Amino acid sequence: MAEAPYETIAGKQAVLEKMADHPAVKGLVASNSAALIDALFDRGELSLTVSPESIIPAVSTIKDAGYTAFEDMTAVDWLPSEPRFQLTYHILSHAFKQRVRIKAWVSENDPAIESITSVFPGANFYEREVFDLFGIRFEGHPNLRRIMMPEEWVGHPLRKDYPVEGYR
Repeated sequence: MAEAPYETIAGKQAVLEKMADHPAVKGLVASNSAALIDALFDRGELSLTVSPESIIPAVSTIKDAGYTAFEDMTAVDWLPSEPRFQLTYHILSHAFKQRVRIKAWVSENDPAIESITSVFPGANFYEREVFDLFGIRFEGHPNLRRIMMPEEWVGHPLRKDYPVEGYR
């Protein structure tokens, strides 16, 4: 069997040991290692899963570590899993020529997380899009309202339990 053309390091401890000098990992471990739930280094990209309560400190730490370009964010509905919604933030470092992916999970019962617009103002419209299409609230967002669907629209069309032809 041929060896994979990339190295995969999965699991929080393995990544923390192997990537101890990585600026994002070093910064998160130094500031609040308890906030770090999981880590994965695969195909040259680092994914860090943090608790939703620590999204602002985690993103601030990543920014302070040199990852200063917010690229985008999105959500995934993992129905019927709980927590149901995965939020993924992509942040770049031009200096290191690397991307770091920050993930946080929110529950179906209370789909809310702090807005990161105070750290990265460019997250504004991405958070509005996720709010509109998935119904996840971003606490502290400066203008959280629908961005794609009409204001009177009922429901959130990218949720997996949303009817294919809409509510009638």
